[in-house]
Amino acid sequence: MSTAEPFLPTDQTRRRSTQQVPESVDVALVGAGPSSLMAAAYLAKAGLRTAVFDSHYVAGGCATQFARGSRAKRYLFDVGVHYIGDCGPGGLFRRLLEPLDVNIDFVPMDPDGFDTLVFPDFEFRIPVGLQRFRERLHDQFPKEGRGIDRYVRFLAEIERLGDKLVETRGRQTLGFLWEVATRGRLVARYQNLTLKALLDSCTDNLHLRAVLAGQHGDYGLPPSQASAVLHAGLSMHYFRGAWYPKGGGQIMSDELALAVERHGGSVHLRKGIERVIVEDGKAAGLRLENGDEVRASTIVSGADLRKTMLELVGPEHLSADEVQRHDSWKWPEALYLTCLAVEDDLDARGMRASNYWQYDGYDFDALYEGLGNGSEPAAAGCYITSATLKDPDTPHHAPAGTHTVEVMALVSGKPQDWGVTPDEFADGSYSKKADYKRRKQAVENDLIRRFDTLFPGAGQHIVFRESATPLSHSRYTRATNGTGYGISATPDQFGPNRPGPRASVPGLYLCGASARSGHGIAGALQGGMVAAATIGRDLGKDVPTP
Repeated sequence: MSTAEPFLPTDQTRRRSTQQVPESVDVALVGAGPSSLMAAAYLAKAGLRTAVFDSHYVAGGCATQFARGSRAKRYLFDVGVHYIGDCGPGGLFRRLLEPLDVNIDFVPMDPDGFDTLVFPDFEFRIPVGLQRFRERLHDQFPKEGRGIDRYVRFLAEIERLGDKLVETRGRQTLGFLWEVATRGRLVARYQNLTLKALLDSCTDNLHLRAVLAGQHGDYGLPPSQASAVLHAGLSMHYFRGAWYPKGGGQIMSDELALAVERHGGSVHLRKGIERVIVEDGKAAGLRLENGDEVRASTIVSGADLRKTMLELVGPEHLSADEVQRHDSWKWPEALYLTCLAVEDDLDARGMRASNYWQYDGYDFDALYEGLGNGSEPAAAGCYITSATLKDPDTPHHAPAGTHTVEVMALVSGKPQDWGVTPDEFADGSYSKKADYKRRKQAVENDLIRRFDTLFPGAGQHIVFRESATPLSHSRYTRATNGTGYGISATPDQFGPNRPGPRASVPGLYLCGASARSGHGIAGALQGGMVAAATIGRDLGKDVPTP
């Protein structure tokens, strides 16, 4: 797909919404997020008949875009893809996508500061490259050298062990265990501990701790809860380079969906799933919300983990212990999204191809405590990014002379904090409630104020504004708590403690943000690939994967 042609996220909607639903397939997939699309593409290429079903009107889950405005003044906004890492030659994304003949151009972000942390009294740019990051930390915090080097050593160990796991295809071989014993001592010590525990061993400098944990919004947890290994792995992912998919997140999703179709599979939109059909204790197909049934002996769900197991499968097919486990998963905080069109020269105001993380203070645990105190939703900082600055040569983001900007903030995803009852949320009537609108408007006004404070004068040139609360996110993706991050990446819910690709019901497989490969686009794509490879082994089918 050429990004030079006129493009709308809904270009494929009518075709994929109206095509005939097959009576039977080899593999039926729940949800058309990037993880399910990845699994479907690999399975279809291996010769299996695959069909993907989603209630939304575009494919991609969180990796989608939406359009607003008239044909003459049209703006495209990203829902969840704002940057990804390791997209260079031989990098993770190319290794995952090239076997599917999926070719996506990636535009590098500012290598001198792809993430810019803005605190009340200083700014810190996170550059590409772990050693450049280390040097910048030493320059900013010259008295904290020992702690900085300890932290950097932990990240370097995570990188080495991660590369070793890739070599062994995830198996903890004797060579891997030797690597841990000889060159991974910090990882061995902190593999089951939190980021706070790691930081406590490095420094008590509040400013330095805030810089080291400054990207916590990428997983929606405070340092006292986040897995130290997850944090380090995410950091290293971006130190290999931060990129934006040329054309936006929808381009990536559409290319994966086209790969499914190119190999004989199908993608069905506006086809929500009512139940996973279980017969004689085994997955046997899907029942759609419109009453149609699709028979399949293999089911893959990339949808919300809790909803998959407790609503689509149902407690009657699970043990009491498993029901309790799925009912007690911990979930991260959610995001509020404000989308702006700005007729202004943002370059002249100092905005770069960078993500800006603005914070009111340095204590991130206190920030999260404020989110769960039962009061009306309010931000204690924000994240600002612009597709038109990251991808200036793609014309479909916005008309010439206009920038698109997304401003996000961590907020509560609980309906009651938005003045909404469970019934109002279930039937969608909440969106018309005056109290809900008031709370939503208050957060939007605050995020626009923060944007204008960071880039003074830009707020006067806003020509379009629209916001989405976590309730909007749940409405479109059916995600628990309105989060796109899956279950919380706490030490007890990370790595082997997350669900593997095989569910307890025979014939049912899992991928998506809550799977073992983790959240985010990288985790989702890897999870889809792992699910496909596992199905191939179980069916005796050759599914060639990286």
